[in-house]
Amino acid sequence: MAYQSATYTPRPPQRVVITGAGILTAHGAGWQANAAAFRSGQVSLRRITLFDVSRQRVTIAGEVQLPGLPPHHLGRRDLQRMERGTHLLIHAAKEALASSGLPLTEFPAVLGTSAGGMTLGEALYRQAHASPPSGRGQATRAVFYQAQQQAAVMQRALGITGPLTVISNACASGANAIAHAASLVRRGDAPAVLGGGYDALSQLVFAGFDTLKALSPTVARPFDAHRDGLALGEGAGVMMLENFAHARARGATILAEIVGTGASTDLHHLTQPHPQGDAALASMTAACAMAGLSPDEIDYVNSHGTGTPLNDVAEALAIQRWAGASVRRIRVSSTKGGTGHLLGGAGAVEAIICLMALREGFLPPCVNVEAPDPACTFDLIREPREATLRTALTNSFGFGGSNATLLFRQPPE
Repeated sequence: MAYQSATYTPRPPQRVVITGAGILTAHGAGWQANAAAFRSGQVSLRRITLFDVSRQRVTIAGEVQLPGLPPHHLGRRDLQRMERGTHLLIHAAKEALASSGLPLTEFPAVLGTSAGGMTLGEALYRQAHASPPSGRGQATRAVFYQAQQQAAVMQRALGITGPLTVISNACASGANAIAHAASLVRRGDAPAVLGGGYDALSQLVFAGFDTLKALSPTVARPFDAHRDGLALGEGAGVMMLENFAHARARGATILAEIVGTGASTDLHHLTQPHPQGDAALASMTAACAMAGLSPDEIDYVNSHGTGTPLNDVAEALAIQRWAGASVRRIRVSSTKGGTGHLLGGAGAVEAIICLMALREGFLPPCVNVEAPDPACTFDLIREPREATLRTALTNSFGFGGSNATLLFRQPPE
């Protein structure tokens, strides 16, 4: 008998909207506190208290003043095992769920992280090398150090029962996670998906960046001609992505529509972008192609903008090439000077900043810039500015060459 394959009928793509968002950064907890801080250009970097920085070149970061846990379903053992990253994630996810008003709990979750449970890995290492050595609690630390464990604890805390995917693509993790969540909704695999990213400060990661001399010993100032490094931070951003028809049928408030996503790989160097921004250009171009929009239709670009000498000029050149003749009217800023670079949480938090800008009508400034780099031929936002926006794009680029772009538009009528 001849082999006959099953007939597959592709489903028409669904429109994807955002119906809930949760955020926690050094600026504070929740949409309101963060929107006010990003709108005004607040800087919330302070001396680190979580671990000893007395022997480091740099001593400040965007450390979160962690509030108590919101109502949850966790037992005593989960609470005892919980580390800082899980705490951040639960806060942001709880706000996203509450603001969405979604009555369901059985939906997928796609989350991005770079460091995962690194503080548990540090504790495991210290105890393994203690004198006398002890194996007490080491198995638990080894299990909960794994990146999927923080997300799984969050699901238990909030009663979410759908499948879980964790993406770890360095600083593009949060944006990649949101893009993947959007693809699940767009394909019709689920009516709603929770997507976002998170990372907590840890001594090992901080010391690693400091050893690489990637941290600024003065002040983080993305796109400034005299920039000398980034600031690290911590935080979480989570959003509810939903099928437009599903959201409209239940009368949900729609914050924005996600109309384009792009991804690319930069093979130039492990930690350095291609000097002309080739992969960044490809990522932005792909997001616009999916959305059917040209660069001159993009009202605001939330750049990756870390403040390192090589990253900022490469991204600036990529924006020049992408925008072409329209580059002088493209409005750009980096928000990392105020909160620090949140690594795996950066793309998700910066996606929510785009939602804030669209919904509340402002352009978040790029703080601490005194003399813009000559490569900044676009309109670099240096002071708080009110604006009516229709579209906003955000870039996230990670070590290892992982690049991601998300493109948002005002909610459909």
